[in-house]
Amino acid sequence: MASVPAVLTSEWTKVRSVSSTTWTLISAFAVTVGLGAAAGALLNATFDDLSGTERATFDPTLVSFSGMSFGQLAMIVFGVLVVSTEYSSGMIRTSLAAVPQRGTFLLSKITVAGALALLAGLLTSFISFFLTQALLGDQGIGLGEENVLRAVFGAGIYMGLIAIFSMGAAAIMRSSVLSICVLVTLFLLISNILTLVPYAKDVIKYFPDRAGMRIMQVVPEAMGSDPTPYGPWAGLGIMVLWVLAAVLGGFLVLKNRDA
Repeated sequence: MASVPAVLTSEWTKVRSVSSTTWTLISAFAVTVGLGAAAGALLNATFDDLSGTERATFDPTLVSFSGMSFGQLAMIVFGVLVVSTEYSSGMIRTSLAAVPQRGTFLLSKITVAGALALLAGLLTSFISFFLTQALLGDQGIGLGEENVLRAVFGAGIYMGLIAIFSMGAAAIMRSSVLSICVLVTLFLLISNILTLVPYAKDVIKYFPDRAGMRIMQVVPEAMGSDPTPYGPWAGLGIMVLWVLAAVLGGFLVLKNRDA
């Protein structure tokens, strides 16, 4: 029986020895920070051109995370690669031979990679916030303002949860290509398209990304966003339930199917 510390050490070695996982985290950071900074500079230059409604619901904190929709795609790829690379390379058989306790194996992988994703997410959210607020100039806001720290901290947690959700989904589908195609389609296309469909709008609010992103808002209905029947922490709670369901599904597939 492999000890948990030994399995955690093994998973840490796997994660840091694969260059693609490192580059995906760097990409998530660069895209989120870069697009957030660009949005901050643009809004600072055009703020006087905004309508009265846009000014009334202007949320400088949310502007910092303007690039999150694209940055999260890199976190999805990171989560998928952490799990599915072993299937595509055939190393999963060796890993399970060394760690026959499949629950221990999967949870150790998710713990190590999830902690790394959470750290990268928090670094990304705080740097994106400070840089964007500097570029917003007089329209910027300080970290000490009401609910701002919650939003910035929550944005980092959101990025970590997206990665863990992707790990669970990849454990279910066991294919890099299939997992990435399904998740990118879900979060980039379906989630956005359904917001334009009247009856689907009420359902889409409970999707993991839509619910989780509520934590980033300081101003209710910020910048024309639709109202939600739940608050920031409840939205993050809904996302956590999605993540737990994905991880449980991944565990059941790993437990009941051959490598």
